[in-house]
Amino acid sequence: MANLHFNNAFLRVLPGDPDGRNVVREVRGALWSEVMPTAVAAPRLLAYSPEMAATLGFDDEAVASAEFAEVFAGNRLLDGMRPYASNYGGHQFGQWAGQLGDGRAITLGTVIGSDGQDWELQLKGAGKTPYSRHADGRAVLRSSVREFLCSEAMHHLGIPTTRALSLVTTGEEVLRDMFYDGHPEMEPGAVVCRVAPSFLRFGHFELPSARSEVDLLRTLVDFAIGRHFPELKASPAEHRVGDWFAEVCRRTARLVAGWMRVGFVHGVLNTDNMSILGLTIDYGPYGWIDDYDPDFTPNTTDAQGRRYRFDWQPRVAYWNLTQLARALSPLFDDVAPLQAGLDAFAATYAEAERGNIAGKLGLSECRDNDLVLMADLRSWMQAAEADMTMVFRTLSDLPADALTVDAFDDVHYDAAKRVAAAEQLQAWLRRYRQRLADDPLDATTRRDRMRAVNPKYILRNWLAQRAIERAQQGDPSGVLELLDVMRHPYDDQPGREAFAGKRPEWARDRAGCSMLSCSS
Repeated sequence: MANLHFNNAFLRVLPGDPDGRNVVREVRGALWSEVMPTAVAAPRLLAYSPEMAATLGFDDEAVASAEFAEVFAGNRLLDGMRPYASNYGGHQFGQWAGQLGDGRAITLGTVIGSDGQDWELQLKGAGKTPYSRHADGRAVLRSSVREFLCSEAMHHLGIPTTRALSLVTTGEEVLRDMFYDGHPEMEPGAVVCRVAPSFLRFGHFELPSARSEVDLLRTLVDFAIGRHFPELKASPAEHRVGDWFAEVCRRTARLVAGWMRVGFVHGVLNTDNMSILGLTIDYGPYGWIDDYDPDFTPNTTDAQGRRYRFDWQPRVAYWNLTQLARALSPLFDDVAPLQAGLDAFAATYAEAERGNIAGKLGLSECRDNDLVLMADLRSWMQAAEADMTMVFRTLSDLPADALTVDAFDDVHYDAAKRVAAAEQLQAWLRRYRQRLADDPLDATTRRDRMRAVNPKYILRNWLAQRAIERAQQGDPSGVLELLDVMRHPYDDQPGREAFAGKRPEWARDRAGCSMLSCSS
C-alpha cells in the first residue's frame, strides 16, 4: 500500500463531539464526531479511477491488493486515518431541516497527494453515524455505480466536482424501497470512496448560525478561508469574510453554468448538497438532458413541484446562496458585503452564460442578439423534441454550408414533432449562417472551439443503468468500459459510437433511465 501522509486539520483545528457514542442524537457545539466504519462481509474492488489513484500515490500493485479493498470498504484503517462524520444542517426543498450531518458518509482522513494538494478520503455507505437518523448508513450498488461514474465523468468534462477513487462491493445486501411505494427489495450493497479537497457544504455554516453558536460559526469560517482560500489571506481582515463569500458566489455561478452547458441536472439542490468550493457534490437522483426539456427533473421526490428542474438550477443556486448569506449575517454589522456577493453571482453567471453561448455556437464573442439566437434554438429543440447533446455536436462537426434541416434528421425523438418544427429550424439555420458569416473566426478554429465545449459523450441515464444491471449480475465490464469512454467526452472514439446515440425507446420510462429517487 502507498505510504500516505495525512494532514487531518479538520480534526486538529475544529471542535469535536466529546460524546464518543455512535448513537443518533443532536450534536451541539461541535463540527464532527469520531466514528468507525462498520465492517462488511466480503469486500471486492469493482472499479477504480487510475487518475485519482495515481494522485493519491497508489500504484497498480497496491490497488490490486486485498488490503486496498479492505481499507476502502471500511474494514481496516491505515496509519494516520482518524474516521469521523461531520455535523451540518440544511434547507431541503426550500424548508429548514435542522441537523442533518453525514448519515452514511465517514471521512477516513485528509491525505497530501502527489500534487501537493489536500485530498479528503470519504467512504459513502460505510455504516451508521450519530447523524444517520432512521437510516442504516449503507448504500446500494446501483446508486454507488452512478456516483462513481458521474464523479469521474464530470471531471473529464471540465466541470468542478468531487472525485471518486474506488467502488467496492460489500458481499451484503441492503433493503431499499426504491420509489417509496411500499415495495422494498434486497439489493447488493457497495461503498464508494469519494475524494475532494473538502466536503464543506453551505449547511455546515447554516447549522451553528441557526443555533446561535456564533463563535463556532466564526471559527469554521476562519478555518475554511485559511485552508481552502489562501488567496484571501492578503485581504484586509475587515473585508476578508465578505471577500470569501463573494468568491463562493462566483465559484457557484461558474459551476452551475457548467451544468447548463452540458445538460446536467443535479436533481436535489438542497443547501446541504452545495459545496463552498464550487464543486458538484452528492450524486443522487441526478440526470442528463436527452430531448431538450427545460422543465425536466430526474428526481421522483421533485416530480410535483419541479423545484430542481434543469432550467431553474441558476435560480435555486442563488436562493441557496441567500440562505448561506443569512447564516453568515451574524458576522457582519452591515449586509452590504453579503449583497455584493449575491450580485457577484448574478454577474458571474451572466458572463459565464455568454461564454457558453459563444463556445457552443462557435462565435468569437456573444453579442446581445446572440442571446436571442440561442433562446430560439432552445425553443426549436423543445418543440422538436431534439437531443440537446446531438444538436450541438452536429453544429460543431458540419461546415456552415452543410447545415441543412436534413442534417438534423437523426437528433429527434418524435418524427411528427420533427416535421412540425422543420420550418422553425430552417429559419434558425438561415440566421445562424448569416451570423457565422459576420464572425471573424475561420471554419477550422470555429470547429475546434465548438468541439471543446460540446461533448459527444455524456453519462446518459440509460447508459449507466445498463452498466448497473450488468454489475448486479457480477459483471463489472460495463462500468469499466463506460468509465473509459467518459475519460474522453469531447473526442471521437471510433467503435464507440453507440455510447453517443439517442436514448432508446425502451429507456423512455424505465426505472433508472428516466426518473430516480433519493433512495440508495
